[in-house]
Amino acid sequence: MLSPMSELPPCPKCASAYTWVDQGRYHCPECDHEWTTAEAASATPTEDGPRVVKDASGNVLQDGDTVTVIKDLKVRGASGSVKVGTKVRNIRLVDGDHDIDCKIDGFGQMGLKSEFVRKVT
Repeated sequence: MLSPMSELPPCPKCASAYTWVDQGRYHCPECDHEWTTAEAASATPTEDGPRVVKDASGNVLQDGDTVTVIKDLKVRGASGSVKVGTKVRNIRLVDGDHDIDCKIDGFGQMGLKSEFVRKVT
């Protein structure tokens, strides 16, 4: 039996109250984020320190890092897509639905989600 929306946790990405459950995973219809309660607890920032942003491999990202795109990403309003292996230099971490602000050659200024990049060492 499904719980009423008031008993479900809000989305950890966009704070939407319209979450729903399917096969033990929570879903957000507004930002299309999926999570479990364990993931939500570990991703919640603590009041003791700043928010930690990690790449797809679990490496901690910082402002000014260089990352590589690990998946072809469709770009709204553009005829092409950002291809796998595209190197993005001098990233800036931000709050919001996208964790990274950056400038990509051929596309210009854009936001990326940290789950689609890997830190270059």
